Amino acid sequence: MYTGRILSTGMNTDGKPFVAYRVSSRSFPNRQCRKFENRAAIVPKEGFEKDIFENTYIAYNCVRFARNMAIVSNGSQTDVIADKLALGMNIKDALAYSLLTMDYEKDDYHTPRIAAVVTSSDNEDEYECYVGIVNDKKLLVEQIPFGDAAFISTYGSQAPDLVEFDAKDAASSAKFIFDEGTFANYEKPVTSCAAVFDGEWTIDVYNP
Repeated sequence: MYTGRILSTGMNTDGKPFVAYRVSSRSFPNRQCRKFENRAAIVPKEGFEKDIFENTYIAYNCVRFARNMAIVSNGSQTDVIADKLALGMNIKDALAYSLLTMDYEKDDYHTPRIAAVVTSSDNEDEYECYVGIVNDKKLLVEQIPFGDAAFISTYGSQAPDLVEFDAKDAASSAKFIFDEGTFANYEKPVTSCAAVFDGEWTIDVYNP
C-alpha cells in the first residue's frame, strides 16, 4: 500500500516523547535526510540537485525544535510552526495557523500538508501532543492523549491513527518508521529520521 509521506509522534513504548518522519516517493526517490545540530532536512542526493527545479516541494526541514518542543512535518510549514512556537503561540494554534495559511501543496495530487508537535515533558500535566493535516477539503488538528503514539500520512486515512511505536532512541526510531512494525506495510520508503527526548532531544537519520 502506498500512502506517501508519513509522520509519527507521541510517546514510544519506553514512555519517551518522540517525532519520526519518512519520505515515501514514486516520483522523486533520489533524496536523503541530513542531520544537523537542531534540525533534520530532506534534500536531493548528490547529482540530483536539479530535481528541486522540477518540484519545489521535495526539499525542506522536516524536524526542528522550539523551546521544549519538537516539530515534524512534510514541508516548509515546519519552519513556520517552529517560529510561531518560539514566539509563544500555543501548539494547537501554531499548527492550525500554519496549515491554514500554507494550505495543501499545489501539485498534481493536491498533496496534503501534515505536521505534529510534541513537548519534551513526561509529566501528564505538562505534556502536549497534537497532529494536524490540511487537504483540499478540510483542516484538522487533533490532540494525542498522554502515553499514546499516532501517525498520519499524506495519502492515508487523513486523520491520526494510533500506533505502537516500539523504538527507544533516535536511531532505532528512524529505522522503525522506515520499515518496521505497522510501517512495514507501506510501500516505496526512501529515507527517514527521528528525534527522541531522553533528558535532551537527539536526532538521527536512516539513509539505506
